[in-house]
Amino acid sequence: MTTFIALLRAVNVGGTGKLPMTELKAMCEAAGFSSVRTYIASGNVVFDSALTEKAVAKKLGASLEEYAGKPVGVMVRTGPEMAAVLVANPFKDAAPNLTFAVFLDAAPPADTIDKVRGQQDEALSLGEREIYVTYPSGSGSSKLNIPAAATGTARNMNTIAKLAEMAGA
Repeated sequence: MTTFIALLRAVNVGGTGKLPMTELKAMCEAAGFSSVRTYIASGNVVFDSALTEKAVAKKLGASLEEYAGKPVGVMVRTGPEMAAVLVANPFKDAAPNLTFAVFLDAAPPADTIDKVRGQQDEALSLGEREIYVTYPSGSGSSKLNIPAAATGTARNMNTIAKLAEMAGA
């Protein structure tokens, strides 16, 4: 069994994609995942499965699409992968609540940073399957547009640390 973390895109954020975490937990259990636990209402779920990462994403994605009536983005990482994202954070001196990893299905394109628009005081760095971003002035007022992040989902370092801890427990 592998411990996985699934990060859902656009769930319970900005009034879109309403999905109670009790429903997400029940959906994961119905899919055959075990030791299912959720973290905050923005679509974070930790569970165990004997399936591969791709099979987990496909199975959960199909259940979510049936529930929502439209595709829901699902990024999946193992517990050790999530811990590695935290360790690889290039902005360790920045506030963890203002520093994010945008999770992607694949490695970010090499020209990701070149295609960014609206950058002010934000800093970016590419990870293995993540884009790291720090927002010194806060993300709420930022005009930063990262085209390569359009299909990804972001979590701040506090959330990433908690999910890595939950996956390691």
